[in-house]
Amino acid sequence: MNGTDLKGIGMTSARTRERLANRLREKGIGDERVLEMIRTTPRHLFMEEALSHQAYDDTALPIGYGQTISQPWVVARMTELLVERGAPRKVLEIGTGCGYQAAVLAGLCDEVYSVERIRPLQEQARKRLRELGLARVQLKHADGTLGWASEAPFDGILAACARAEVPRELLDQLADGGRLVMPVGDTGTQWLTVVDRDGDQFHSQRLEPVRFVPFQRGVER
Repeated sequence: MNGTDLKGIGMTSARTRERLANRLREKGIGDERVLEMIRTTPRHLFMEEALSHQAYDDTALPIGYGQTISQPWVVARMTELLVERGAPRKVLEIGTGCGYQAAVLAGLCDEVYSVERIRPLQEQARKRLRELGLARVQLKHADGTLGWASEAPFDGILAACARAEVPRELLDQLADGGRLVMPVGDTGTQWLTVVDRDGDQFHSQRLEPVRFVPFQRGVER
């Protein structure tokens, strides 16, 4: 991609991204590492061109297949929680979607492994991440509830879809001392939840109310 694509113009410019980062700071995001990734990650490249003028609004937007690119505040908040005790070296993301969250994580963590159940979304994300030179992100088309056992354990796990409870498979793949961040609850009430592992013990904290697409089993071709 050329420099114009990355920098954007008008509603996709660096100045527009700076305004978004400032709005997120006003809404309580305090980690400057995370805000810097919001400033420097070109969100407009992770959606259809027709929606790019809305890329730096603090809102979720459709990406097809019944999925959305998460609201920037949600991306920033989940990332902030994941790196709160220091950036994890190796992270698993469940729900690659368009690849935006993975791109943000790649700027903070050494290794990012991301699982997506909808193959066309995964293929689109792979193309975008490759064009941005984010070789440290590894992608897999698979059922996210199963995690990525062959690459476990992970210092951090972030899930961009909700379930009534955290899948046991993900807890088992969390390293001792690691942290998992995901929305937990049914379609009516979901809470952003943090789970910290201490040996065989898992300590859970329920935080802000959120709304995510539900965790689904299986894969789509």
